[in-house]
Amino acid sequence: MELIQPNSAGRSSMREFTSAFVVFILLCASSLIGLYVQSRLRAEHRSADTRELLQLVIGTLVTFAALVLGLLTNSAAVTFDQASHDRGEYAMRLMDLDRCLRNYGPEAETARQQLRSYTAAVVASTWPAEPHPAGVTYPDTAKMARTGEDPVLARLMNRIGMEIYGLNAPDALRAHLLQGCLDTYFSVLRARAAVIEDTQRKMSIPFYWVLVFWLIVVFACFGLCSPRNGLALLVIILGAVSLSTALFVISELFRPYGGMIGISSTTMRAALAHMMQASESP
Repeated sequence: MELIQPNSAGRSSMREFTSAFVVFILLCASSLIGLYVQSRLRAEHRSADTRELLQLVIGTLVTFAALVLGLLTNSAAVTFDQASHDRGEYAMRLMDLDRCLRNYGPEAETARQQLRSYTAAVVASTWPAEPHPAGVTYPDTAKMARTGEDPVLARLMNRIGMEIYGLNAPDALRAHLLQGCLDTYFSVLRARAAVIEDTQRKMSIPFYWVLVFWLIVVFACFGLCSPRNGLALLVIILGAVSLSTALFVISELFRPYGGMIGISSTTMRAALAHMMQASESP
């Protein structure tokens, strides 16, 4: 499981940007090499038959590269959407647990306080650059992992479960409510596990660089068959910019927490706000 410390988010985004910039340089360099080789070719290598064969090879490579790029883009989008959905589901389950504990009565107030502390700590540790939750006490998040399973939060969640287990139902109604709270607590654990699992989904690095290699070959072929003028060079540069930007976005989508394109804290903050309002109501 990838553990990203709060102060490493900027470094991670910089790595992705650097990788995309390297790809841009490689694509442009391969085109320039192709242009250079084109100027050194003998006349028989510039025949119409040779150009037709080169265009056929380029078309085949472009088709395969487009297919792989589409698959990679779809995989990144699915990964990001799944992580966003799981985060929203997690927030909803936390609200359900707080509502169930509130319905149980004052005996469950300790568990509710711990649940608010847990939720606030999750918000503060996952989105450290945003304003921290106010009006609730929670553990120090300065050294907590931004993603993954943090031991402090795991112990706090376990204490919440022990508090619920320790409740004694004096009547049938409370017994039904207690069973409902336990079931909801287990659904919270499942939702929490899904959120943690989302951080393990990563882009295949060999797959990524194989795609880059194919693009380098394609751009080298562009240089071999393109006219030697400023407009052709500008088009090649724009193509390199577009593809390197697309690869940057794909890399960012594979990191739903910590990148420039990240999951919003809105759902978790809404869950915490719901808990706080419910605790203040008579």
